[in-house]
Amino acid sequence: MPIKSLKPITPAQRGRTVNGFDAITTDKPEKSLLVPFKKTGGRNSQGKMTMKYRGGGHKKKFRLIDFKRDRKDEFAEILTIEYDPNRTAFIALTKFEDGEKRYIVAPKGLKVGQKVISGENVSPQIGNCMPLSLIPLGTTISCVEMSPGKGAVLARSAGSYAQLMARDGKFATIKLPSGETRLILVNCNAVIGSVSNSDHQLVVSGKAGRTRWLGRRPRTRAVVMNPVDHPMGGGEGRASGGHPRSKKGIPAKGYRTRNKKKFSNKFIIEKRK
Repeated sequence: MPIKSLKPITPAQRGRTVNGFDAITTDKPEKSLLVPFKKTGGRNSQGKMTMKYRGGGHKKKFRLIDFKRDRKDEFAEILTIEYDPNRTAFIALTKFEDGEKRYIVAPKGLKVGQKVISGENVSPQIGNCMPLSLIPLGTTISCVEMSPGKGAVLARSAGSYAQLMARDGKFATIKLPSGETRLILVNCNAVIGSVSNSDHQLVVSGKAGRTRWLGRRPRTRAVVMNPVDHPMGGGEGRASGGHPRSKKGIPAKGYRTRNKKKFSNKFIIEKRK
């Protein structure tokens, strides 16, 4: 999927790049899998701002995605590859033989007309969902579960993938996109292949307005705030602001915030970089 550079007929289009969307086959989503998606603007039920720098954005509906892939040993045909405004990856509309339709996160290289299947007695081909106990070692995987039957939570964004490194007893060793190597139960499921839309990271917005379309408001630097608003605010002239830290005073840039007594620490073999 190539990235397109636009002819700079306006200042905002100079340096701007857009996704070619060559893999997209339709612009009309499946109506039965759409649900309303209400925005909060970063406010809670009392109308108070609890999350900064959110608001506005284009109106959109949520696509129901099948992260569990719980229909075992049944083939589903790929009908379309679609854009999803709620995630960076593309999604694929699948149809089972009984007529049921479901969305899945589209792996890279998935084609319309191809058939995918989930289960134990399946071949490790792109788009198929299998337990980690049956996937060949060294395989590139995505949409990995952390608890059996709970649904995929790891390696779901555009272009991301994990790698199955080893198996020992009831645990498999997975190298995650963050660089972390950890143990996951072998009866957790994963999808073969990396996630689609790997060129997403190459897109340059070109203007502030495109970020506003995504529902993000301008972010104010901490050093230009007042002392009442941030620990790094205040001072005469252009003060540096002291040690980098968050609004709640937690140091940034290297300070470890993970709980040393966290239950899942024993499953992490190598920490992320």
